[in-house]
Amino acid sequence: MTEYSRSAKGSFTQSATGNAVYINLPFQPTLIKLTNITAYTNFAASDIPWAVWDVASMGQGTAAVGYVGTGPVLQTAWVATQGFSTFAAGLGLQLGAQLQIASIAKANPTVVTTASAHGLSVGQVVILEGLFQSSTTGMPQMSNMPFVITAVGSPTTFTVLWNSNQSNYTALSGSPAGAYVRQVLYPNLYLPGVNFISAISTGTTTSITTTTNHNYVVGQEIAFRIPSVWGTTQLNSLPNNLIPGSPIYAYVTAVSSNTVFVCNFNSTGFTAFNSNQPATGTSGLQYPQVVSVGDVNSGGFPYSGGSLYPSPQFPTFSGGVPTINGPAIQGAFVNNTRQGFIIGAGNAAVAGGSADTSSHLSGETSDVIMWEAYLTDIAMP
Repeated sequence: MTEYSRSAKGSFTQSATGNAVYINLPFQPTLIKLTNITAYTNFAASDIPWAVWDVASMGQGTAAVGYVGTGPVLQTAWVATQGFSTFAAGLGLQLGAQLQIASIAKANPTVVTTASAHGLSVGQVVILEGLFQSSTTGMPQMSNMPFVITAVGSPTTFTVLWNSNQSNYTALSGSPAGAYVRQVLYPNLYLPGVNFISAISTGTTTSITTTTNHNYVVGQEIAFRIPSVWGTTQLNSLPNNLIPGSPIYAYVTAVSSNTVFVCNFNSTGFTAFNSNQPATGTSGLQYPQVVSVGDVNSGGFPYSGGSLYPSPQFPTFSGGVPTINGPAIQGAFVNNTRQGFIIGAGNAAVAGGSADTSSHLSGETSDVIMWEAYLTDIAMP
């Protein structure tokens, strides 16, 4: 039967080796096929030329693949973790498994080292937990905030946008008990959402660095919520000493990157932003935030000819993935009811052998990859 079946296909060029790739669709597929064109033409050891996944007989995060072993020779193999997985917005802001943090050196930006391979990639969002070296020292000041990964230095290191090279921070070492990193599996259900601030540069205009992709566009109306201990409270929307009860808003005038934007606040003479919070004062610590202002808009782009439904893309500056929303005025939030599947960075393993960590289901930098996805209306046993 095909009355209610759905199918889709597409292609992409891998931006960086091992990056997980999100494919947004108007359905959750039950069958996925992948063809790595570059791997077919190169046919080099550790390549994965093709892969397949079926919901009826395979678990989430797995894949049956063709794998190029030493020789080179094509073999069948299995991806046990970080393979294909499906997702839907209704799953909410779920977190991945706890992964032990081995160490964090004081640096700006901060580099996290995990005790085992993290399997994370640039653009994914994580939360750091329990960053105590002792009961009174460590880096708990940056705990429990979402951070976008801006660089992956090795299978056990990644970088986040925070300045830990300050006097109140103590480096972590020796895999402290309770220090974990967890991936935020579905971070972009409602966009732009609430952004945490990691740095503020004051002047005739004000530049803001956020811990995750801010997803703002030029013209966006914004408001600040900065507790007094962080400084630069003059940006806060309330209180307004001139017009009590009337919030003070700003507008985005430039988007410099996925994590940096400029607004029209003249902050000359404002108190400096201070992320050098004491480690002993983190219990009940409230974090500095910038939020969008507006009512329920889809966040799309005005129609200007060409494609009839120019869906908004996130992040907004570069590397954006389109949502399934239609056009509307640029506004505060996108109800990002996306669904689809993820192509993970899983490693291939042949029967009786260990996983080849040089192989990646999602391919290597510049690989051209085609995919097909199917949702069948009936499945026979």
